[in-house]
Amino acid sequence: MKTANTSSKGFLTAAALALAILLAPQAALAHCDTLDGPVVADARLALTKGDMTPVLKWLQAKDEKEVRESFARTLAVRKLDPAAQALADNYFFETLVRIHRAGEGAPYTGLKAAGTVEPVVAKADQALEQGSVDGLTKAIVAHTEAGIRERFQHALETRKHAQESVQAGREYVEAYVTYVHYIEGIAQVVHGAPHHGEAAGQAAHQH
Repeated sequence: MKTANTSSKGFLTAAALALAILLAPQAALAHCDTLDGPVVADARLALTKGDMTPVLKWLQAKDEKEVRESFARTLAVRKLDPAAQALADNYFFETLVRIHRAGEGAPYTGLKAAGTVEPVVAKADQALEQGSVDGLTKAIVAHTEAGIRERFQHALETRKHAQESVQAGREYVEAYVTYVHYIEGIAQVVHGAPHHGEAAGQAAHQH
């Protein structure tokens, strides 16, 4: 029984994490295009050091030349005055993020303001910085479990009265569909397609 419970919790953890991140709003998922995202953070570091090495990991080899040219122009212009520096830096951020996202096959709609990252994505980054995912998985599992229980309970209660009238039956069907789709959504995300530039082969191997 303990083994079964452990396996169940493991599945729920993976499902919850995938569901929370992959089903979040698309703008939030693309936190690499925010001013406080990891790409721009490395871009700021590169400009401060005068060395673009920190941003190379965000690029494909074929795109390095264009970004290096942009970096050189930015370094030259930002020396003029504070206003020029702000404009030049933003130009480099825009160029870097646009090219990075194009390399992922993702659309680019401009840089987003700082503080617009979905909390769960921010926590995912924080977990990496802290070197532990325990707090993140516990929070997501608790949230997802609450969602499952809420939908289950509503479906269970309406099921008891489903045969009393057509209206009651329809209420049960609506609750049932919501409950089942929520569960299906978790399973579909866990076993679904690659996300955010992940290679299909890598995803298949992990599954």
